[in-house]
Amino acid sequence: MERVILKELIRWKNEKRNRMPLVLYGARQVGKTYILQHFGRDYYKNCVYINFERMSVVAEYFDGDLKPERIIRFLEEYFMERIIPEDTLLIFDEIQVCERALTSLKYFAEEAPEYHIAAAGSLLGVAVHRERYSFPVGKIVMKTMYPLRFDEFLEATGNGYFINMIREHYETGSKMPEEIHKELMGYLRRYLFVGGMPAVVKKYIEEDSLINLPELQSMIIAAYAADMSKYSSPGECVKIQNAFQSLPAQLAKDNKKFQYKLIRKGATAGLFGDSIAWLVRAGIVLECDKVTRGEVPVRISRDISSFKLYMSDVGLLSSLAGIMPENIVRQEMSDIYKGALAENYVAQTLCANGYDLYYWTSDSPQAEIDFVIQKQGMAIPVEVKYDQNIHARSMKHFVNLYKPKKMMHISARNFGADENGMMSVPLYAVFCI
Repeated sequence: MERVILKELIRWKNEKRNRMPLVLYGARQVGKTYILQHFGRDYYKNCVYINFERMSVVAEYFDGDLKPERIIRFLEEYFMERIIPEDTLLIFDEIQVCERALTSLKYFAEEAPEYHIAAAGSLLGVAVHRERYSFPVGKIVMKTMYPLRFDEFLEATGNGYFINMIREHYETGSKMPEEIHKELMGYLRRYLFVGGMPAVVKKYIEEDSLINLPELQSMIIAAYAADMSKYSSPGECVKIQNAFQSLPAQLAKDNKKFQYKLIRKGATAGLFGDSIAWLVRAGIVLECDKVTRGEVPVRISRDISSFKLYMSDVGLLSSLAGIMPENIVRQEMSDIYKGALAENYVAQTLCANGYDLYYWTSDSPQAEIDFVIQKQGMAIPVEVKYDQNIHARSMKHFVNLYKPKKMMHISARNFGADENGMMSVPLYAVFCI
């Protein structure tokens, strides 16, 4: 599967000055190992792959001196392969297992920048906060990998010819031919169930069916649960799992602000704050913080006491919520949960596009904007609907207060724009934002 992040990896490889080791973050099973090996195979003369979880002998060698020359000589002898600057990609996988390997990246950056090193760690964010890591701040390039966006899904399923067409209509605001619009909305609804986890997309392509996907999605969720047990204490693990299992209920309401009482009776931020932080650091959930103003810079009015949580993959949310293939095909879901899936999909796509996630609310009158993104020096309010019905009361209130130059409605409607700066963006075009 071709991934958008490959272009960023190629740019990193071609950096001639001040290239530093690269660390690729992301939740487990989003395809980090695959893309790095694909990158090494296709863009280097040779590739040396080290998995610190499986190769304990290699991990133990990093307990000694971290001089790059010493490490390179050992790896050459261990793998019986020459490691040539510029021509060899060194992949350090599951680097969170070996603290000293992470520390060694600092010395490669300072003393041997000619070597190309790309590291990956599914739970690196969790490990760094729990262990005594000497994190090489300022000595590495950090990238985050997410599940497949909808355009990547189109490409993988043999429908990539739609991508440029969607981008063209997004840029011009001209309506998509109605038959194509309906076809793309059909693909989008399937994506809301399949999601973007590579293994699930692969199975969907191979079988051309949604029927057997829930079993595979459940296996991925079980792997997340296993990580919760492995990388936390028994008491903390129970709280992490309880917070995680509450996500479908958190999103199945009009006000999607995270409520601790939905985890269990008597739950508080003091009891579950660390558990939620664990899920965020693991890349399993995405945090969307409240802002109290709709002005640039958006983040300065952030209110950390109020937030929403989304799954990092909308397909896993569908699985966790118990949505079945027939519910998607027949469109038999409650309006609230249709909205939850659409909102989660937009959240993960905005995050993959590099945006911080914020939402805005007002108490008097009561109003809420699903997302406020900062783009081209503007604070842009974004409302999301699954269907075509759009209630503009909250948007009107936001516009009266902050006079934004651009606004977005994301829904099942076709492309369009008005003289006031309101853009209608179909759900299938969110990757263009």
